[in-house]
Amino acid sequence: MEQAELQDKIYEFVQAAKGRRRLKGKDIIKGVSVSTGEIPEHVKESMRAMIDAGRLMYCDSVGATSVDIPSEEYLREKGIIK
Repeated sequence: MEQAELQDKIYEFVQAAKGRRRLKGKDIIKGVSVSTGEIPEHVKESMRAMIDAGRLMYCDSVGATSVDIPSEEYLREKGIIK
């Protein structure tokens, strides 16, 4: 599977869980690798690329780190979109 296609699957996975529960990085890696049959290392690399590009972000809340989709306000604040 190409990285762009895998990133779309990761985004869909996080989008489906948004508002219902906070996902840790391990949850995403495990869930996407099981659903797509992709090697967990490839999922992890794609997820990191998405975080570097600003498509996903790490969130800290009450001592737990989760991965979430950034809001448009956050992206404007960081200068990723105008």
